[in-house]
Parts: sequence; structure tokens; C-alpha cells
Amino acid sequence: MFESVQIIGRGRVGSAMETRLRQRGVEVRAERADLALLCVPDAAIADVAASLGPGPWIAHVSGATPLAALDPHVRRFSMHPLQTFTRARGPEQLDGAHAAVSGESDEALELGFSLAKTLGLEPFALADDARPLYHAGAAIASNYLVTLHRVASELFRGAGAPAEALVPLMRRVIDNGFELTGPIERGDWVTLDAHRRAIRTARPDLEPLYDALAEATAR
Repeated sequence: MFESVQIIGRGRVGSAMETRLRQRGVEVRAERADLALLCVPDAAIADVAASLGPGPWIAHVSGATPLAALDPHVRRFSMHPLQTFTRARGPEQLDGAHAAVSGESDEALELGFSLAKTLGLEPFALADDARPLYHAGAAIASNYLVTLHRVASELFRGAGAPAEALVPLMRRVIDNGFELTGPIERGDWVTLDAHRRAIRTARPDLEPLYDALAEATAR
């Protein structure tokens, strides 16, 4: 494991990692260290990496960015925490989450795994060329859940129902291992047609989304 880490970028992810590393006895430096850990926006990774002089190791925490963005450095890896972060919480956000580690050598993977475990993450190896597909899956599971909740909340408010009542329902779906229930699972197409008519009247702009989701769920 690294004895010292330079964290570049103090956003939601970088701040949580800095605090956790300090908790675990790792020295966090403002300048050169055993590892330069880039916690900057994806679009800035290549420029920041190019601006750094050659050092022992460099890594980024992006889910979709390839290792080539760390050129010209050759001692490199990526370690993406598969979690959503908020500034309202601290390093406990890392606990129990998984992490995708990509590297071009056994040593790089070993160091990426070690860093992940130090942070409280459960690492798994991910091929560098599989990162866009992996990140698409992560975005669907995380970002689009926000979209689904907002859309469902709008329909609830339109019906005069409390939107906060959706949260226990959504949590129970996760607790139940994503077991499908409801009209599509029962083959109740009459109810789906009633849904479409109601949405077409109240929020016609949402009907294409409903149809796409119904079709994907039916498959």
C-alpha cells in the first residue's frame, strides 16, 4: 500500500477519500507523494496528468475515462468507486461500496486493489476497454433512478398523492432483490392501457418514456 498520497481535486469524491486515507494512517501530501490520485472532472484528467512530472504512480477515479488519459505516465491505474457521493456526508459513503480497478500490469492491479480496500471499498478488476459499457450500466442504475423518482413524483402530485410515499416503495424493491411485481408481471395489459390514457391526458410528454420503460420491462 502507498505510504503517502497526493490528492488532486477536492470535490465530493476527493474530499471523502482524503478524510478516509487520513483515518487509515496514510499521509496526504499537497505535493509529490508515492501516488498522485486525480479526483478531477473527466475532461481535465489528461491535462492534469500531462502537467505532472514523472513520479512513482498516478491514478484517476473516473469510471469511463481510459488509462491512456494518464499519458505519458506508465506506472498508472484507475480505481472508480461505484457509489454516488454528496458533500453532506463524509467518508462513510465509501464503506461497503465496490470499486472497478483497471491496470496494465499485475502490480498496477495489486496496488489499485490495495488502495480500494484501504478506502473501505470492495474491488474488482475491469478491462480498460470495457469502461464505457460498465459506466453506462452505473449511470442507468444511479442517475436514471433520480429521473424515475422525479417523473413518478410528478404523476403522484398530479393525482393528489404524496410524493414522499414513493420512497419506501422504491427501497422495498431493492430489499426484495429487484423482484418484478405489478401489472406487467401479471400480464395485465388493460391496466397498462389505462396508465397510457391517464398520462396522455395529464402529461403527454411522458408517454414515450412510459412506453419505452414498459417495453423494456415486458422483455
